[in-house]
Amino acid sequence: MENALEIRGLCKRYDRFALEDVSLMLPRGCVMGLVGENGAGKTTTIKAVLNLIHRDAGEIRVLGMDNIADERAVKERIGVVLEDGCFLNTMHAGQVDALMRKAYRRWDSAQFFGFLDRFGIDRAKKIKDYSKGMRMKINIAAAMSHGAELLLMDEPTSGLDPVVRDEVLDLFYDFMQDEGHAILLSSHITSDLDKIADYITFIHGGRVALSEPRDALLDTYGVLRCTADQLAALDPAAVRGKRVGTFGCEALVRRDGVPQGWPVEPVNIEQVMLFLMRGEEAR
Repeated sequence: MENALEIRGLCKRYDRFALEDVSLMLPRGCVMGLVGENGAGKTTTIKAVLNLIHRDAGEIRVLGMDNIADERAVKERIGVVLEDGCFLNTMHAGQVDALMRKAYRRWDSAQFFGFLDRFGIDRAKKIKDYSKGMRMKINIAAAMSHGAELLLMDEPTSGLDPVVRDEVLDLFYDFMQDEGHAILLSSHITSDLDKIADYITFIHGGRVALSEPRDALLDTYGVLRCTADQLAALDPAAVRGKRVGTFGCEALVRRDGVPQGWPVEPVNIEQVMLFLMRGEEAR
């Protein structure tokens, strides 16, 4: 089965920031978590996929199509949710429906209003009168009501309470019951990615620091707490990041590069991020 999204050698340069050689592959049937610090390049990457910005180099294929040459066909088959929303605050649900009917040939009004009923959203209210959670839900409902095969989500659960976040994740689970579907999910909330992501791509300073299956990532790496002498004795290739303190060291290590019997603790996505962002790079 073809990949839902392929990015090869993506570059975009600004005065004070640059995406450099960003590459990732998202297979159909999978959810990829796109993680990194603020300003790392996550939103820029998504905007490049949507052809909202001019890229300086690279190739992007969406559902087997070139995202520029086949832009209209691509956008018909993807759903998009941006952190700031996609609709004017003065619109109500009926106006959103009317707008989307004109934008998408496969728009399904019944499905859209079914989502709103499921969420308990008052159709008569204007978007500006919704809570943040409700505003995000109407955006997600719109993204999922025109037969999209790929969802591009930029911080869809940011600022939502845990109950609403679980409701949103349930929607994504439902969407992924079709093995031809895929989701690229940019998020700072790594606990959400622990629940739903099949792949993790970490962008740091405009570059891809890693892009791996989540289970393989968590199986491959662990956290070692040790002395400075023990850390120095390890093969540098086994150490991905480290923190050296007065009373000892912590390191993100490859389990297969650590002597048997040394206590290597399980790692989660948040710990991997923190080591790669804030730890000292192993030399």
